[in-house]
Amino acid sequence: MRWRKGRRSSNIEDRRGEKAPGGLGMGRGNLIALLPLLFRFKSGWLILLVLGGLWFFKSGGFGNLFGPQHADTAATGETAGKPGAPAGPTDEVADFVSVILADTEDTWGSLFKAAGSGYRAPTLVLYDDRVMSACGLNSAAVGPFYCPGDAKVYLDLDFLGELRKMGAPGDFAFAYVIAHEIGHHVQNLLGTSAKVQQMRMRADKATGNRLSVMLELQADCFAGVWAHHAQRQRQILEPGDLEEGLRAATAVGDDTIMRRMGRGVMPDAFTHGSAEQRSFWFRKGLASGDVNQCDTFAAMAGLKL
Repeated sequence: MRWRKGRRSSNIEDRRGEKAPGGLGMGRGNLIALLPLLFRFKSGWLILLVLGGLWFFKSGGFGNLFGPQHADTAATGETAGKPGAPAGPTDEVADFVSVILADTEDTWGSLFKAAGSGYRAPTLVLYDDRVMSACGLNSAAVGPFYCPGDAKVYLDLDFLGELRKMGAPGDFAFAYVIAHEIGHHVQNLLGTSAKVQQMRMRADKATGNRLSVMLELQADCFAGVWAHHAQRQRQILEPGDLEEGLRAATAVGDDTIMRRMGRGVMPDAFTHGSAEQRSFWFRKGLASGDVNQCDTFAAMAGLKL
């Protein structure tokens, strides 16, 4: 992608290196503080051994026993405590995220203005390991997500490595992921997310899953709409970028993930859509650049939202 000359967004909230609430949180100081209380009970020694063992292995064993309790990851975005893992992303990746976010702001700002409305840009939160949002405490294991409650996108940069493992490397693959989450923000502004949530609350599980799939596929289409206008106005794409985006859409398809986990494919359990569906709707938005072409609810279920 041709991204380095792009504008940087000011709507980045960098929480990398911060400790979110939750988890064991058992540093040496906490263990020492618990000693007087534990020694009052017969089982105190056993509890102390368990807690000490959990802290020992969590902190990396003897190598970290007398060293710093945690590394300062805010400057580099690197993740500590992963022996044998490749170095975490540098701030070049965070810079890339800022440019893509700014590009989505420019694109959706223009599209909302053309429709006679105003676009309220979301904040994108960079974090590592776990993060607290208006939607609760989330682990990085859930992947990038958008929280309608605070209108923020949450992104652990280590997800870039996960994309590579899933066979979807490349900068445009990562840009697709970001644009998809921004698509959820657009749905929130349009009131689509709230309507779907109300419908899901009244529906059975299978119907609720289908509504979730339609919502996700529309966000894929919106990601394609962004890419269409970004390319037309700023020529950001290079040869091979489109294929990167399509590989990413395929890699995060529910059927692809189920097969990767060694499970049988169960369409009724889909919550994001199949690889084919995700690629189709991303392509549709990319080809048309028209938000009106992204009505997955009408196309797939005859619903009017």
